[in-house]
Amino acid sequence: MLKNPILNKNNKRYFDIRGYFQEIFLKKKTKINFIFSAIATSKKRVVRGLHFQTQNKQTKFIYIVKGEILDVIVNLNKKSKNFGKVFKYKMKEGDSLIIPNNFAHGYECLSKTCTVLYYLDNYRNQKAENGIMYNDKDLKIKWVSKNPILSKRDKAGLSFNEFKKKFNSL
Repeated sequence: MLKNPILNKNNKRYFDIRGYFQEIFLKKKTKINFIFSAIATSKKRVVRGLHFQTQNKQTKFIYIVKGEILDVIVNLNKKSKNFGKVFKYKMKEGDSLIIPNNFAHGYECLSKTCTVLYYLDNYRNQKAENGIMYNDKDLKIKWVSKNPILSKRDKAGLSFNEFKKKFNSL
């Protein structure tokens, strides 16, 4: 089981006159069985998250196809010494990150547009989807945008204190 995020800013690119070729994911390096992929595009100031699933928890591999993001993950494993710890990564095109399944995940699009590719080790379970407020006062996350664009779902996220009361652990 993966306990901490793994950031890779060194995905080697092979350039020639046509552009470049890049290996994005090598199973032999992680041993994670990704079974599902998805892609999301966003415009500047969009914040997505902080999302997690209580059933069919998902380990995520994300790859930045285009643009730049501020990626934010929060450890939701109450048994961990890092429970509640926030990890932030500024990522650009070509960077990747593996996020353990007991973390909440979100990001802010910093460029005009951004495209994020996801590989997941479990299918989406809509009934088990949850979220924590992106601006929870206890988590003290410093986002770039003062007035981000949010979905209705993300506006209705739990506070971190509500998460702690409602769920035993992830």
